[in-house]
Amino acid sequence: MTIKSPCQKLQYGLLVFLLTFLVSSGVAADQGSRHFEALKLKLVKEGFDEDRINAAYHHQSVRFDPASVAFFFVYKEAHLNYDQFAVPRQIQKARQYMQAQAVHLSKAEKKFGVEKEIITAIILVETRLGTYTGESRVLNTLSTVAALSDPVLRNILWAEISKTKKISRKGFEKKANRKSKWAYAELKAFLRYTANEGMNPVEVRGSFAGALGISQFLPSSVLMYGRDGNGDGRINLFEHADAIASIANYLKKYGWHPDIKRDRAYKVVWQYNHSKYYVNIVLKVAQLLKG
Repeated sequence: MTIKSPCQKLQYGLLVFLLTFLVSSGVAADQGSRHFEALKLKLVKEGFDEDRINAAYHHQSVRFDPASVAFFFVYKEAHLNYDQFAVPRQIQKARQYMQAQAVHLSKAEKKFGVEKEIITAIILVETRLGTYTGESRVLNTLSTVAALSDPVLRNILWAEISKTKKISRKGFEKKANRKSKWAYAELKAFLRYTANEGMNPVEVRGSFAGALGISQFLPSSVLMYGRDGNGDGRINLFEHADAIASIANYLKKYGWHPDIKRDRAYKVVWQYNHSKYYVNIVLKVAQLLKG
């Protein structure tokens, strides 16, 4: 998920801090892809096209990226200002969005049984109605986290994160072990998705956590729940029609249905983002849009 909020001040500070470190430690952008040699070999061994993998990882923009990943390790959901999405100005923008996307929202509501208000609320909170989908290269983010299975690379990241004093070494090691496996699975899903849709994996940008598109799906969710909403034969979550259909399909798969009660709705939206703050604001915005 990507949100413009006061917590981005922390992100900006970390980015400046860590980018300075990259220069001083020699992890320059044009050398960064060398950190992914083991990762590349593993991907090819598991059946990914060697030429496509080499073309992606030899691109000048592909690098080991501690600057983005650092925030991933110290991020705190509770620090986000979710109330900003329920103010009159944002609700008005959401209503205008519903008018602009009325055809796609109505189509999704009819096909999946998911209310247009809840879909719009999610898009508002996730990407400010599609206006901010993230600036990090997804390939860099997922590859960097996946590469943390290498103790040397993990120590490079820890050397900087430790200075923030926002996570203990034990906590970092535990999260790095768990997230490196998770990121590798998401990286494989990302490479499959971009290959299926004819996208250049180097050019796709998303959140600091690897989520992408207007709906901010992780790559594995794109493969499982992504839907073609405009009938062009492709699933492109940077297009509103596809993002709307995909969100509706996702919510339906987790139990959303017409006339759903709030307690059940809470549990379904929880599957989209495991945060009580997130769920509460999405449900609140949806209710305001009905008023």
